[in-house]
Amino acid sequence: MRQFKKALVIQTAFPGDALLTLPLIQYLHKENYVETIDVLCIPATEEIFKASPYVNNVLIIDKKNKHKNILALLKYIKVLKTNNYDAVYSPHRSVRSAIITLMLGINETFGFDNSSLSYAFKNPVHYKIHDHEVKRNLSLTGDDFENGRWKIFPEIRIPDSVIEQTDEFIKENSLREKFITIAPASVWGTKQYPINQFKEVIKLLNVDDNKIVLIGSEKDYELCSELEINNNVINSAGKFSIIGSAALLKHSKLLIANDSLPAHLGMCADIPVLMIYCSTVPEFGFYPYNNKSTYLSYDDLKCKPCGIHGYEMCPLGTFDCGVKLRPELVVEKANELMKL
Repeated sequence: MRQFKKALVIQTAFPGDALLTLPLIQYLHKENYVETIDVLCIPATEEIFKASPYVNNVLIIDKKNKHKNILALLKYIKVLKTNNYDAVYSPHRSVRSAIITLMLGINETFGFDNSSLSYAFKNPVHYKIHDHEVKRNLSLTGDDFENGRWKIFPEIRIPDSVIEQTDEFIKENSLREKFITIAPASVWGTKQYPINQFKEVIKLLNVDDNKIVLIGSEKDYELCSELEINNNVINSAGKFSIIGSAALLKHSKLLIANDSLPAHLGMCADIPVLMIYCSTVPEFGFYPYNNKSTYLSYDDLKCKPCGIHGYEMCPLGTFDCGVKLRPELVVEKANELMKL
């Protein structure tokens, strides 16, 4: 693979996707394929890319507001052109990402063959749907990542101020002994393990007076409040940023999470992660891949998976993929991980 002086990585998807793009950026830098790497992302993922030691500049495209219409987008692309990139890598497969790539007029562009307007990419790479997302993204380099070589963990810098914030939280809540963390929320309703079953999980885990910290964004606070069943359950939703949550997870002995960003943060912190799959499946390629982690998924259903992301509500009204995954099984697996 040839070397480039300056490349643009386009990733305007959700935070979980953004975090799993970091290994690609790290590899491009460490293998000396690219000297300078800029990232084009949405406001919600700016923090993630700014935390990477290998990203030189983070550029924001506000596709829901400032850059929503085509005229604003074209003006923005004109500004991007002045950065004189000689390569573009686009793990994101949207029409907007393809248009940006086309309009930049760069000779060396790398994207997936199932992207919208895939002809925008001079070097299309086959999208292997059953590969892990990290391995898929790394395939854009053209290198071989068999035999587990793709298992590169995302690296993030945690500012001293964030470390101080987490240390203070641990002290205030008497969390000196390692605690269990639960992230009960998800952007997609059918990815979210039923709240009443999370309550049962907490009751069973609390038998040995385990302290449990609930994490999530500010909008997840009310949901997490429903799980504050005793004084050993602490609701931290909204207290920490994405990077702050990663810092907190470094002190945790286990994370239980849905198929969502927190699970990837836990893997990034290299702690045991138990990912719970409801409407989605591990074969989509977003499972935790450190040796300490695993997942649970009730797969004996003709309706599963019901879509790449799932839905706000179960299309059949039964939500069997969540309901039939019993809390006792979750706790059994959680206890196994904590013994490793």
